[in-house]
Amino acid sequence: MKLIITGASGQLGRRAAELVLGSTAAEDLILTTRNPAALAPLAERGVTVRHADFADPRTLRAAFAGGERLLLVSATDLGQRTAQHRAAIDAAKAAGVRHIIYTSGLKPEPPNPAVVAPSHYATEQSLAQSGLAWTILRNSLYADYQTSEAERALETGVLVHNRGSGTAAYVAREDCAAAAAAVLLQTGHEGALYDITGPEAFTADDL
Repeated sequence: MKLIITGASGQLGRRAAELVLGSTAAEDLILTTRNPAALAPLAERGVTVRHADFADPRTLRAAFAGGERLLLVSATDLGQRTAQHRAAIDAAKAAGVRHIIYTSGLKPEPPNPAVVAPSHYATEQSLAQSGLAWTILRNSLYADYQTSEAERALETGVLVHNRGSGTAAYVAREDCAAAAAAVLLQTGHEGALYDITGPEAFTADDL
């Protein structure tokens, strides 16, 4: 079975690709990226690397050709990614992909005020209406980001945030990559929605 990972030169996509390679043959993995040169080491191992740019939907169908299961790593352009994700879903379906796994966020349904929530929720709805098998991975906030925030707070004596008294069960990007790789490799996750979180919720004051 051919597996596809989008955004594979990014931090989450690259790590998921490395984990998948530990359990499947290189020739069964297709990695798409705006910058194929960044994945040259994986191409040398026998992985298929293809150019694909969410900002140019014309690149997507050919990039997804031959794949059966696709890990759709959410795009970074918040203003455009609802349309970009919809185009990616359409292209995947046209290319013969049968199952899409999407990296969403926790509780994206309205009235979540987070700026990332509307595009995540819209993409989940597009997948539900696509006629394809789907799995949603609702990743919590990355603990990795909190480390850099903590470093700045130690330097300045001030932790700047907009979280109020809200809590978050921060999760390591490595754990999100591991979950994505596992679902991409396994069957039986069709129609499932998973919250990917850390073991305990913290407020900003706790940090």
